[in-house]
Amino acid sequence: MTPRLDTLPYRHVLTLPTEPAAVRLARETAEQALAEWGVAAHHPVVGPALLILSELVTNSVRHAAAASPQTTVIYAASPECLVLAVHDRHPHRPRLYGPSGTGAGGLATVVELTHGPGGTAVVRGDADGLGKSVWITLPL
Repeated sequence: MTPRLDTLPYRHVLTLPTEPAAVRLARETAEQALAEWGVAAHHPVVGPALLILSELVTNSVRHAAAASPQTTVIYAASPECLVLAVHDRHPHRPRLYGPSGTGAGGLATVVELTHGPGGTAVVRGDADGLGKSVWITLPL
């Protein structure tokens, strides 16, 4: 389960144009935030977290840009966990899991990288049904 953001001591929100450069900027921001929060670049969860983030922002750029001119990335952490969320205003809510509990489509890598270290992944729709966020929680 994703912890409540207001309970996490470290938080950062970045809103970017939904265009290819957003992937690099989101990743660079994550690297900077993690360093500022004392999470070492060589921590075993950092590599997978950066790949997950890159994949999620890439998906927004590829699939949501026409409906969502902006993508928002939420970064949060505590000494125990790292939370990443990518939000866009496209109404399609992708399935994270296939019929047998495996990753579905392009999100299979996200699911595998999330579950490897014992993390969780969930898609949450906006209250108005016109957008969604993919939330990833990884243990630190």
